[in-house]
Order: sequence, then structure tokens, then C-alpha cells
Amino acid sequence: MEPLFIDAGRKRLFALFLPPSADRPPRGGVLYVPPFAEEMNKSRAMAVSAARAFAAAGWGVLLPDLFGTGDSEGDFGDARWEGWRGDLTAAAAWLAQRCPGTPVVWGLRLGALLALDAAQRGALDARAFLLWQPTSSGEQALTQFLRLRLAATLRDGEPETPASLRARLAAGESIEVAGYALNPELATAIDACRAPAAPAMPTAWIEVVAESGRTLSPATRRTLDAWAAAGCSAQASAVVGEAFWGTQEIAAAPALIAPSLAFLQELPA
Repeated sequence: MEPLFIDAGRKRLFALFLPPSADRPPRGGVLYVPPFAEEMNKSRAMAVSAARAFAAAGWGVLLPDLFGTGDSEGDFGDARWEGWRGDLTAAAAWLAQRCPGTPVVWGLRLGALLALDAAQRGALDARAFLLWQPTSSGEQALTQFLRLRLAATLRDGEPETPASLRARLAAGESIEVAGYALNPELATAIDACRAPAAPAMPTAWIEVVAESGRTLSPATRRTLDAWAAAGCSAQASAVVGEAFWGTQEIAAAPALIAPSLAFLQELPA
């Protein structure tokens, strides 16, 4: 595993690179797009575990920290959605130089929505998408994030609502949520991001469920039905595991790796 910095305009992004195993024919590059805020930190161990498996199968894997997150330059309060799209452009270009072949984008939670949005706007070259527990809309993701603050204010005796917090953001005020300074421009961009148009390329959508027998969520079904009507037949599946991105302690869902590898190995080199 190689730690490095990638130049992305006037900023530098920290990343981890796992080269493809020398024992396997090189297949291409997999660019990881992490989830939002604290979910990124909770997911890091699971992402590295999966990246090791992908690298062992012949894929080069790049795990970047977007601007203002992790060990990259900048403060979270200065991050912007369009800036993160630019970060993905720079990271994908770096990976393409190191790992020619099929470019795959692997997004987790809000990172999946960011990846699809970037590709739809022409900011990201991808030939396939691997989506883990994708957020169906930015509005849903922002509401879930704001609820972290609501829980804290209830304890402090200062009740707030998602509507009141959105009103403050709409008025141009930054607010702090779970230790993160949420900029109103970033919040507005996330809030406006809806489930994107159907990708015109191979796509795998994998969700984690708590117990065997449970299926994909209704929101997921609606999105996949809309994609199917547009001609995109994404591979959709559910595996049993912990929701590691939101657990109190660091957790994992190792069952995600096998179907992900199966999808990658079906792609042309």
C-alpha cells in the first residue's frame, strides 16, 4: 500500500494506492469515492479490506481523501460539491496513468451519488460502476446528517428541526453538525442532488441488510425500476452484514467483497 499526494489544481489530495498483484494479469483501475463526513472514517477499514481483495485480483485501487477530508489539504467547511467532482477528475487521471485498462468507479453511500453525478456531468471517465449502499438522493443524505445535530440539541434543551436547520443554511449560515462545519453551498448542492439518470455502462448495486431473507429497500427498487425502463439493467443484490458506515464501533461487512469481485471479474480488461 502506497501513501501519496495527488495534485488537483491548487490543492493536494492524500490517497492510498494499492497496485495490482504481480501474480495476476492487470485488469485496470478502481477509483474509490468515500462516503460523507464521519461515515468516511467509519468505513475506512472496510474499504481497505476490499481494496486489498481487488488488488489481489489484478486491479489497481486508489482510495483518495477528498478536499477538506481525512489527510487531504483544506478544511471541511471550505469543501464544495463541484470541487469534489474536480477532485475525482484529478484522481481518475492519476489512476489511469498508473493502471491502464478498464476504469471502474466504486462509490459508497453519498460517494456513490457523487460518482454518478460527476460521470453524468462529464467530470469523470468510467466504464463501470460498483455501488455500495448508494444514497437514493442528496436530500435524504442531508436530512440524515442534520439529525445528528437534532439529537445533540435535544439533550441540550434547544430543540431544532430539519426545516429550521435548512432555513439557516438557506440564509447563508454555516452550522456545525457532529463536529463538522457544514457550509451552506455544500449543503444546498447535496440537497439538490437527486437519483441520477441510468448509467450507460455495467453497474453493480449492492446493499447490506441486517438478516438473511431481507431484500433491497423500496427506494432502491424504485430507482432500479426507473433505470431498467431507461435501458440500464444493473446487477442488484443484498448481503448480510453490519451497517459499518454508521456503527458506534468500527465494524465490517465482509460479504460485500465476493459479489464485488465477481462483478469486476466479468468486466473486459
